Amino acid sequence: MNIFDTLFFNVFQHYKPTHKKKANTIALYYITSLQCSLLLLSGLFVSAFLNEMNSRTMSSGNAWALFIMASIFLMFKNWIQYSGKKRKVLNAKLNSKQKPESYNIWLLWSLLFASILLSIIILIAL
Repeated sequence: MNIFDTLFFNVFQHYKPTHKKKANTIALYYITSLQCSLLLLSGLFVSAFLNEMNSRTMSSGNAWALFIMASIFLMFKNWIQYSGKKRKVLNAKLNSKQKPESYNIWLLWSLLFASILLSIIILIAL
């Protein structure tokens, strides 16, 4: 299991007792938005770096199109991975561990918002 699986199941386990039917959807939206925001953040870092090196490799429009296509791919991949039998297998692997990793839900949501905020700040600076 990778870190995104662990984060998904932490959000899923937190919302499962209170929102039985919506817990999977909430965790799915969380992990997809986290991955997209990290993708945007890394793309902006690369763009700022290449801008400082006076390199023109890709236009802004093409970069945004690539980001949108990668985001759609991430949504589809996460929907397939966390909505069916594979989620149940990963959940069984998580439950079979001695002590599963548990993160604070406030830390997880603040990680998402910090990533989005950093992306906005770098986007304004460019």
